[in-house]
Amino acid sequence: MRWFAGGGVHRWLATAAETDASYLLFEDQLEQGKVTPLHLHPEADETMYLLEGEILIHLDGAEHRIGPGGLAMAPRGMPHAFLVTSETARMLCLITPGIGQDFYFGASEPLDAGTAHRVDFDRIRESARSNGGIEILGPPPFAHLTPAGVQPTSGV
Repeated sequence: MRWFAGGGVHRWLATAAETDASYLLFEDQLEQGKVTPLHLHPEADETMYLLEGEILIHLDGAEHRIGPGGLAMAPRGMPHAFLVTSETARMLCLITPGIGQDFYFGASEPLDAGTAHRVDFDRIRESARSNGGIEILGPPPFAHLTPAGVQPTSGV
């Protein structure tokens, strides 16, 4: 398991080496308020399947609430972001083809229960710049939301 500097814990289920770069698959464990910057993956599709909890996903200018059993797909090149609106959430993230793993590993570290981890978007930007696989387009597109108890806790 790895702590991702954008917030959350990744449990890698299939790496590029294990799939001959056909796909990447990881489980993402998230907390309320976790938000991503508006971004895109220029050469890969990203599919998110919610196991638990709820997210609000912004796909190419439209927002959709996704709950348990829900699926969201951001085709390569489509701007997207998400915000966790439930107390916690778990989702599977599938990246096809299996490129961009260097970005995720460059922006994460092995999870150590004895170590305090913090959100570090400078590290996210640096990993995107040096490893590719993602383009950060701007801040999270959820500034208009002010639901009680759900405030974004991270972003660019």
